[in-house]
Amino acid sequence: MARGHRSQIKRQRNEVKDTRPRAKVSYARISVQKACFVLDAIRGKSVEEALAIVTYNPRYASEILQKLINSAVANAENNNGMNRANLFIEECYADRGPIMKRVQPRAKGSAYRIEKRISHITVVLNER
Repeated sequence: MARGHRSQIKRQRNEVKDTRPRAKVSYARISVQKACFVLDAIRGKSVEEALAIVTYNPRYASEILQKLINSAVANAENNNGMNRANLFIEECYADRGPIMKRVQPRAKGSAYRIEKRISHITVVLNER
């Protein structure tokens, strides 16, 4: 169990706050597996190189990631005063979100369940 009063515990937890610029899209209508194909391609790359990869990638996740990277770069420039040329993608990951369950009618009165998967995608930048 934690030691100390609630406010002390919160204070200690907030002292180690991460100040790296980030952007997150919640409830993106794409499965985690499909998003990870593009995320694996851009992880560790510079921002300009990642945007080039995402621009010419035919997958649907690349459209979402292009907006997300641009948002993270804008956060880095405006909030942290970082230079766009020095930025690179330090972390990018997709977490599982809720699943919308739908039903498809099948033969002999049965039904198949269709699961429409949703993900939360996060991009974290850093400066070289």
